[in-house]
Amino acid sequence: MNRAQLGAALRALRVASGKEAKAVARSAFMSPSKLSKIENSKLAPGATDVERILTAIGVSAEVKAEYTEAARASATEATAWRLLKRIGVHKGQQAAKALDAQMSRLRLFQPALVPGLLQTPEYIRAVLRRHHLSEDALTRTINGRLERQAVLYDNTKSLRFVITEPVLRWRIVPAQMMAAQLDRIVSISRLAHVDIRVVPLEIQQHDIANHAFVIRDDRVVTMETVHAEVVVTDPRDVGLYVDKFEGFAQVARSDDDMRNLVEDIRDDFLREQETG
Repeated sequence: MNRAQLGAALRALRVASGKEAKAVARSAFMSPSKLSKIENSKLAPGATDVERILTAIGVSAEVKAEYTEAARASATEATAWRLLKRIGVHKGQQAAKALDAQMSRLRLFQPALVPGLLQTPEYIRAVLRRHHLSEDALTRTINGRLERQAVLYDNTKSLRFVITEPVLRWRIVPAQMMAAQLDRIVSISRLAHVDIRVVPLEIQQHDIANHAFVIRDDRVVTMETVHAEVVVTDPRDVGLYVDKFEGFAQVARSDDDMRNLVEDIRDDFLREQETG
């Protein structure tokens, strides 16, 4: 099934259901214009888009599986950052928030930065400045990321984070702010449904920390490259990321051992601030 056939089929299913496009778009967490472009074959939908649309329409599980698999024929989707900037980076936060709301389990691996869900406002601002956003866009995007962090307190979800020790030492913000950022990691780690682990530099490694990625419900992997955001939905590829995550999780420090490591690094930043 090609893009034109898939778009036409989705439109036919919506019309047959008697539901208006605006209502379906709202339930599918997308704009009416995006739904229109998908239905008119002007935009290729990803597997996640198709699943949301079909859920909003209310089709059977069999139909949903059939059309979602058709969307997976193009298993990897990439959206360039220049396009995201054009439509508004804050809208990317809205889309991520919608994914977070639907998932039951998140696994996030990050070898470069503190994960967005764990970032302080100061850290978020420093990270986002690399996109050269206007002050208004920057503020809206920061607020969007902070709103996303509400998912941390939803104890119906399982949230697992694996980060590498250099993440804790990489100076994104001044020493005092880095100390506050590390305090936040320690605080969030005490939530019963949140598991934060740190891979220490001192241990022998048997894998390569290539890049960050997020796994939602073993079904969708998202990652950020230098030029784009990439979405992977093919189960075979998703499995590769699950294996990589679990491999690093097994050798990472957890619970009090993790907190002791983070607090030692935090204390280094505080001493630097005092003597600076």
